[in-house]
Amino acid sequence: MLRAVSLVEQLRAAERGLPDGWTGARLSLAVEDGRRRDRALALLGPLGPGRVGGEIRFSVARSAGPGLETLRRILRLLDAEEIDGTLALLASEAVKADEVAPREPRPSLVEAWDAALGGLPEDWSDLHCELELDSSDYLERAALLTAPLNPLRYGAAPGFLFRVARSFGYGASPQMAHRCLARLDESGISGGVRVLRVLCDTKPAGTQGPVWYADGRVI
Repeated sequence: MLRAVSLVEQLRAAERGLPDGWTGARLSLAVEDGRRRDRALALLGPLGPGRVGGEIRFSVARSAGPGLETLRRILRLLDAEEIDGTLALLASEAVKADEVAPREPRPSLVEAWDAALGGLPEDWSDLHCELELDSSDYLERAALLTAPLNPLRYGAAPGFLFRVARSFGYGASPQMAHRCLARLDESGISGGVRVLRVLCDTKPAGTQGPVWYADGRVI
């Protein structure tokens, strides 16, 4: 017997029903099995769900509060536990076109990276960089996609620090950084990237490269 369409796939279909400029959405998940419905309700806890008959209803937001990436992670857990159900988009809110101030399109992460490299001295050798994400919902997926950069979490901001070495030493190559940022762009993960510190023409002797210090700590 063929299994029902996964909840993650149903979410993709629901996303296509969201209007441009959407700010919030109300969804429902109908689960026939009462015991599995209770389990789904527990897993959906971060979204503040409520029960209406055999349905679980909850909301997601585009910027403030839990968003689609949080819901996607929860639905993956439900799919892994083979909890079948029907996901539906009930309503959505959107900013009216005349309420949105025109603005320049934001560059992709790859474009921002290329621009950052283009402004460096020709003999740069080592970089200390920052990747700032637009939402904390992106953290888990972004950490996976940028794993070759050895990303390091910092403070409460949603993002990572990473190092780049041009030809040798500790840090990813600029080409690998470019590829990892391209993966983020391809996955719809938005944010910004910038170079915090740069060293030029370093020549390590018996070491893997320069040691960076900030506030008395090795970075």
